[in-house]
Amino acid sequence: MDLRSELLKSIWYGFTALDLEKSGKVSKSQLKVLSHNLCTVLSIPHDPVALEEHFRDDDDGPVSSQGYMPYLNKYILDKVIEGSFIKENVDELCWTLTAKKNYQTDKTSSTVVPERDAFRLWCLFNFLSEDKYPLVMVPDEVEYLLKKICMSMSIEFNCVELEDFFSQDSVQQSGITVWVFLKMMNSGKMTRGIDKSIVSMAIEEVYREIVGDVLKEGYLWKKGQLRRNWKERWFTLRPSNLSYYTGEDRKDCQGNIVLDGNCCVEVLPDRDGKRCMFCLKTLSKTYEMSASDTKQRQEWTTAIQTAIRLHVEGKTSLHKDLKLKRREQREQREKRQQSKEEELQRLRALQEERERKLAELDLLKEAQKQAQVLLEQDEQRRRQQHEQLQRALEVQLREAEEARVSMQAEMVLKEEEAERQRKRIKELEEMQKRLEEALQQEIKARLDEEAFRYAQAGLLAEEEEKMKALMSLQEEQEEYILKTQREKQELKQEMEVKSRSLDEAQRQLEEVRANRHRVDQDVVAAQRKLRQASTNVKHWNVQMNRLMRPIGPGGMCPICTTIMCHDKTYTKGNAGFH
Repeated sequence: MDLRSELLKSIWYGFTALDLEKSGKVSKSQLKVLSHNLCTVLSIPHDPVALEEHFRDDDDGPVSSQGYMPYLNKYILDKVIEGSFIKENVDELCWTLTAKKNYQTDKTSSTVVPERDAFRLWCLFNFLSEDKYPLVMVPDEVEYLLKKICMSMSIEFNCVELEDFFSQDSVQQSGITVWVFLKMMNSGKMTRGIDKSIVSMAIEEVYREIVGDVLKEGYLWKKGQLRRNWKERWFTLRPSNLSYYTGEDRKDCQGNIVLDGNCCVEVLPDRDGKRCMFCLKTLSKTYEMSASDTKQRQEWTTAIQTAIRLHVEGKTSLHKDLKLKRREQREQREKRQQSKEEELQRLRALQEERERKLAELDLLKEAQKQAQVLLEQDEQRRRQQHEQLQRALEVQLREAEEARVSMQAEMVLKEEEAERQRKRIKELEEMQKRLEEALQQEIKARLDEEAFRYAQAGLLAEEEEKMKALMSLQEEQEEYILKTQREKQELKQEMEVKSRSLDEAQRQLEEVRANRHRVDQDVVAAQRKLRQASTNVKHWNVQMNRLMRPIGPGGMCPICTTIMCHDKTYTKGNAGFH
């Protein structure tokens, strides 16, 4: 935090104190007074005309803080020279302006801190507050400041009181204003039972340490450079120098030791009746000093080494550096907290995702159970359908078996009929033999009677008439043959229909046996025999139909094409006797 930022914090309180209506704007006349006083305490020349010229276009009303900032930077802060003024005077000016408006206390209360202590607490607040407007101090910095004050009073810091204070609804966890902080200090909760003078001394010590950059103060014995005698002096250590005075009121400065990177501090052995000795070496001189005890010597040597380190590192204030480090730690802690929150959110999201997936898994399990129930129902339905189909196939199988039995019975009948036909054929063959014998006899008779042919010419005409009658009988016989052939064709078609029915029944029987995998090989063999027998029956029926045509009077013998008469036999195409 540079000098300009420190001055702006104090000036901000002075500007807001002039804003009585809290509108964010201040009249030009008040700004003139404020600017004049600032120039006075900052030891820079004041230009009374500059404010009028700067706000020449804004003659109609007051000026806002944003409008005043360019003027403040250009005509006041840019002219400030560090070391040419006392910053405490600037703080007192701004405190005087803002305390009249905002710091209202009960003067009769025994817990109210004095005005001077309130000013120092206000300065400490400004130093430790965040660089954001409106100015607030975060709880960590409040705790740090209160611990420093309690440490100066040699008492233990009560964290419970502070936690109770921050737990109030009126206190924001992001930070508190200086007036809330002063109200808390005036409540007496933090300084209960402690004398006001002790509190004032502690506040002054912390103020000098933090705001005044005093690293350490106290009495030390110092050995003179000329007389080499020992004198007790009040030493004040800052990052840039080590000053010593005749007393702790710091009115009579006896010397100032400038600290730089060439300085070093060393512990010395006891001598000249002095104990706990150490020396500070510079390029030109060596300063010998003696502390009251070993602890004080260790604290002084450590503090001087810290001051030298700060100077080497180019830092002007220890507490500014500590404040930056605390801020970095706080930001890192906030980042870690944020990362933890993000991690928790991610874990919660993962947990929600896991719960959602578990819910989906439960739904899937429920759906699987329902699907299993539906599958079982479907399986049961298919089983019932299979059983129904099996029963239907069994019925069809029984019907096919019955049809097979009936077909076998019919085949037996057909075989019996075929046997009868064979017997008839044998009879016909015997008859054919007899007819052949008769034909031989007729031939012989024809030869015998040839001689008598002329004698029987008269009888020829009569025989021709008989021949005509025979021809008519032959036509009747042909019609009868055609009729017989038609009947045979019908019988053949009927046999084919029955054969197809038998084949269809066999096919269904084979399908049933293939689905049930319980085909009886004997039944298959029987079916093959049945089909062979059916084929044989068809063949025999064809043969029997050819052989069993009836031969009536005037009919033609199927073997020898002889025309049969009632009492005589003729050969077709020949007028003679057979």
